[in-house]
Amino acid sequence: QPQFVESGGGLVQAGGSLKLSCVVSGITFSRTAIAWYRQGPEKERESVAVIGGAGNLVYHPSVDGRFIISRDNAKNTVFLEMNSLKPEDTAVYYCNAQSGWGSPLYDWGQGTQVTVSA
Repeated sequence: QPQFVESGGGLVQAGGSLKLSCVVSGITFSRTAIAWYRQGPEKERESVAVIGGAGNLVYHPSVDGRFIISRDNAKNTVFLEMNSLKPEDTAVYYCNAQSGWGSPLYDWGQGTQVTVSA
């Protein structure tokens, strides 16, 4: 059973930075597209960024230019570097394998809370 373990969240002031990590197990990691999702208070879960097995990148327009997704195939880990954070980035952040934008493949992990204060 695939598992996703997110970490690195916290409380940060607007304009600050955080780097999230997602350790993945139970899948052929290097060949799999992995995405970061987030769910803000009283909002639907949405895709934020995805990195393909070949390293291709796609970002949600609201984070493009501020967030950077990367992967370390040797450590089965995907990262999300978040810069110039805004209060509207406040959410629980999750990672998952995906078959297409906004289409997660497996059960969710526990997520990691990111809170951005004004």
